[in-house]
Amino acid sequence: MRKIKAQKLTNDNFKEFGSFYNMLDPQGYNLGDFFPDHLDVANTTNMSQGFSSLIVYKKDHMIVDLVEYHNFSAEVLLPLDTDIVIHVAPPNNKKDIDLTQAFIVPKGTIVKLNIGVTHLCPFSITEEIGHVMVALPQRTYKNDCYLVNLDENEIFEIVL
Repeated sequence: MRKIKAQKLTNDNFKEFGSFYNMLDPQGYNLGDFFPDHLDVANTTNMSQGFSSLIVYKKDHMIVDLVEYHNFSAEVLLPLDTDIVIHVAPPNNKKDIDLTQAFIVPKGTIVKLNIGVTHLCPFSITEEIGHVMVALPQRTYKNDCYLVNLDENEIFEIVL
């Protein structure tokens, strides 16, 4: 089974997949204590933005055998009370799992996954159970969510 080493999130190594901003240590342009518009999320849908809660779990083995992608929607993740690890692959016609990378996202860091980026549910890495806010256009999970079961030789494990 292929192992993917989770790496620290940086602007350079994540720019192919999206962008991020630390909400707990805001930097940059501000109006006093208000730091506006540091993460831009455009979608090609007319649906309202929905905000959802996702419960994530710490696992002894972070095995991935299923991935998803969205053709018209960027996805936003904000770990609220735990650091998480995400796995992503760039948009491509073959959904090439060999291009997958894993990133550690500190709690309070909001991450935008670009349209078409292959991913699935993150894993908690500091708490047994954690909570992640997910923002997607409403009903994306019904109208623009494509699940791909990985073949046995494509299944991978994320390691820290």
